[in-house]
Amino acid sequence: MIDRQRLVTRHNPVYTKPQKDAPLSVGNGRFCFTADWTGLQTFYDDYAVADDAFPLCTMSEWGWHSYADAPKDDSRLRLIPFDTQGRPVSYAVDDAGQEELFKGLRQNAHKFHLGRISFDLNGKPLTQENCRPGKQTLNLWEGILSSEFTVDDQPVLTETFVHPHEDTLHVRVVSPLLAAGKLRLNISFPYGSHKKSAADFTSPELHTTALTAKNAMGNAQGIILDRVMDSVKYRVTVGFTGLSCNAAPGPLPAHSAAFTADTDTVDLAFRFEPLHIPVMNIDSNSNAVAEAYPPSFAEAHRSCIDFWKNYWATGGAIDFSGSADSRAEELERRIVLSQYLTAIQSRGSLPPAETGLTCNSWYGKFHLEMHYWHSFHFALWGKPEELKKSLAWYKKILPAARKLAVSQGYKGARWPKMCDPSGYNTPSSIAVLLIWQQTHPIMLAEFCYRAAPNEAFLREYRDIIVETAEFMQSFVHWVSPDRCVVDAPYIPAQERHDPRIVLNAAYEVEYFRWGLKQADIWLERLGEAPRFSDTAEKLALPAQKDGVYLAHENCPNTFTELPFYTDHPSMLAMYGILNSDKVDPAIMAATLDKVLKVWDMKSLWGWDFPMMAMTACRLGRYDDALNLLLTDSPKNTYLPNGHNKQSGSDALPLYLPGNGGLLIAAAMLAAGYGDSNKGFAVQTEGLHAYL
Repeated sequence: MIDRQRLVTRHNPVYTKPQKDAPLSVGNGRFCFTADWTGLQTFYDDYAVADDAFPLCTMSEWGWHSYADAPKDDSRLRLIPFDTQGRPVSYAVDDAGQEELFKGLRQNAHKFHLGRISFDLNGKPLTQENCRPGKQTLNLWEGILSSEFTVDDQPVLTETFVHPHEDTLHVRVVSPLLAAGKLRLNISFPYGSHKKSAADFTSPELHTTALTAKNAMGNAQGIILDRVMDSVKYRVTVGFTGLSCNAAPGPLPAHSAAFTADTDTVDLAFRFEPLHIPVMNIDSNSNAVAEAYPPSFAEAHRSCIDFWKNYWATGGAIDFSGSADSRAEELERRIVLSQYLTAIQSRGSLPPAETGLTCNSWYGKFHLEMHYWHSFHFALWGKPEELKKSLAWYKKILPAARKLAVSQGYKGARWPKMCDPSGYNTPSSIAVLLIWQQTHPIMLAEFCYRAAPNEAFLREYRDIIVETAEFMQSFVHWVSPDRCVVDAPYIPAQERHDPRIVLNAAYEVEYFRWGLKQADIWLERLGEAPRFSDTAEKLALPAQKDGVYLAHENCPNTFTELPFYTDHPSMLAMYGILNSDKVDPAIMAATLDKVLKVWDMKSLWGWDFPMMAMTACRLGRYDDALNLLLTDSPKNTYLPNGHNKQSGSDALPLYLPGNGGLLIAAAMLAAGYGDSNKGFAVQTEGLHAYL
């Protein structure tokens, strides 16, 4: 039996100096707080200086904002027609002459920073001269961040954590500087921003902060702060003991409130609640004063520890401690930290952004082709209930997906690529032409069903499965009664190809084939007649040349001409992510060898390494799989906090698809796939086999 506490805690991040490119975060899967070495966001500016900065944000999955001048609809958007089997289908791919409209639709709605929480000294910012770092530890087993440092040579200790069941940050501070009235705590609010930091602290006139209540409840003091940014309204309820607030009821021109202590130990809780978030269809009564302050520090502390102990004690685990392989310790570290990071970032009711709830990437919008990489691992690691939360969102946007398909002359539902919670498919020169996200709902739903087979779940997701497949069936083009193709226009997962000439991209063809067959299996489970397998069987085979698979039929120079041997080598995915019976393993083995020999590894992304490892695993090349997971490459960098940094990309100081992909590949290697029990020899518990 695995000693899970020992497994987890041996990878607790412990810092003895600032790690500005790898700050630590606490969260509950829907709400996340990223801190500097004071346990708060005291040195916010220092973490935002570099081009590849890792900003300190407070974010929730409901925190979406649009600028006042944001476009309200896309009716004026000029679309570009693409010849599609003899008929025009139009896409929003070109911003020429409509730059502001195009940009406005892309940037709105965006995630925003809910509020900065920090220390000051005698009303002035702390500096590197009067504040010295000590030791900071993230206790993964308990979900608590502990920080030790000195201010004017006096000790300061903080504990920081997020309540597991509400969007509340709890903080305890111990220092003689508190009772002396020198060290204060602050909360300050920015205007929302589409940028990476999700915050604009330079536009105080564009938003309002009002203290609407200030009173005592039991032993606790508290205030209520109401925030308005354009059409967005939210509330921050602050409960505290051992402190007083300097702000008076009414508007706060500086958008901040300070808390002064009369004792050396203080507790604070900051609860963030949405009141009016249009894109989320949230509309609460903003005049209703909160009935209670957040739970006490002691009560919340117990809840946090209980939650995390249970989280780690259930589901899957892999213990490498008995391995003599020199790679084992680092791989185990990456796996444990990836479990933690996806737990605090990716367990909400919406698909995550590629940077989760840490900061903004692509304005905080989801990239649905990444939903598999973000969330599928929960099913393999014995936590399908976490996957079901975001899977349910497809039911909410089904009307939008149907509308998109109909507008282009297709049947069923076409799932967007880049969107906010409304499901609106954001204009893009690339995103609107991708199709590999289309089959994901079938894959995600299938593994949720396998975890707990029951008819109710089959019926709940029947329309999602069927309408997903209906779109795919109407998208393919029949060139004869015995052959159909996945024809232009589209851009494959490897975003290096002209959408007008792409033909039978290898991964897309096999993913369509798998999805169509699986849709019929779903119907048969419900006692309904199959509808899609004939199309699946007659789809073209993946193209090959000189004994290796090509990117697509019209790309004979896949391995010899730039830019075709850069970006994602997605032809490998049809025998890694998928287990296509149309693939010749010998040809796939040669293709993997060719990729490893000629591909520009610096152009790969974080999920490419686990994807290639999955292909190597299915080929029985387990040592290659391990080497791929640990390849020394700019975008396979794993920071001390566990995040998969995409080195060379200023926009991505972290990249959760890499962490999720690592967990998928590790589960496949450890628990096997299909009827195979092969994998690496380590101690495992609670893992489920892959396809």
